[in-house]
Amino acid sequence: MRTENRSSMAEFLLLGLPIQPEQQSIVFTLFLGMYLTTVLGNLLIILLIRLDSRLHTPMYFFLSHLALTDISFSSVTVPKMLVNMLTSHKSIPFAECISQMYFFIFFTDLDSFLITSMAYDRYVAICHPLHYTTIMREQLCTLLVAVSWILSCASSLSHTLLLSRLSFCAANTIPHFFCDLAALLKLACSDTFLNELVMFTVGVVVITLPFVCILVSYGYIGTTILRVPSTKGIRKALSTCGSHLSVVCLYYGAIFGQYLFPTFSNSLDKDIIVAIMYTVVTPMLNPFIYSLRNRDMKAALGKLFSRATFFSQ
Repeated sequence: MRTENRSSMAEFLLLGLPIQPEQQSIVFTLFLGMYLTTVLGNLLIILLIRLDSRLHTPMYFFLSHLALTDISFSSVTVPKMLVNMLTSHKSIPFAECISQMYFFIFFTDLDSFLITSMAYDRYVAICHPLHYTTIMREQLCTLLVAVSWILSCASSLSHTLLLSRLSFCAANTIPHFFCDLAALLKLACSDTFLNELVMFTVGVVVITLPFVCILVSYGYIGTTILRVPSTKGIRKALSTCGSHLSVVCLYYGAIFGQYLFPTFSNSLDKDIIVAIMYTVVTPMLNPFIYSLRNRDMKAALGKLFSRATFFSQ
């Protein structure tokens, strides 16, 4: 019976965004513009870091990986959502749905680990400036990114393997714009206790613990700043950490708002809005945050435009 149920579930139906038919063209244009902005903005970040030797530092090494992750993160869900807006055929094959869930979890966790690595980099830069180059060696930066990829892969793979052992009932409608793990578990006929236990446990490891590490890092940073309460030092610390703090607030604020405070997101529409915040809005805003609030990035951008103007003449 378990095999029959699982094999009969050939596809799922994604209901998409809760919008009226007459609003689809406007919403489609809006999300297409946001997606293109995300891709082009993050590609620009990667290009600037690649071309400008002044940006070949640990901080921008992590930022380039974060930009690549944001492009991939949005590409997992947004293109399928845009296609569903244009067509009346909103189904998604079972294998594609599971793959989408896998990569969604993978890039969500990878974002969390990379942001944590950037917080550690800022901690070393401010609290141990004399030992910064010794501590933040290229080998350590590469190791942190490699561990982030490995842990993210292990996390998403564990959810995918556990989901594959479940049996699904006749109901195949997912009231979301992508294959969310929680929504898929609600469609399962078999016992999902182990899946929910692993989802909670892994969620603590890959979301809550990194967030605690970020808070500890900025706690030490704040203590270090207060020891030398000079206006110049505070200004330098804010310019160094301001962009990263903005990203932390956007990313973790949306996630915690959905998963740790369910009373504030008990309606389906609110869940979808929060999901849009961290799958569409946050990846789009990251390039602007790091470009407009960062002196080095603005200098590299000006240098690139000057070079482009010179060659176009």
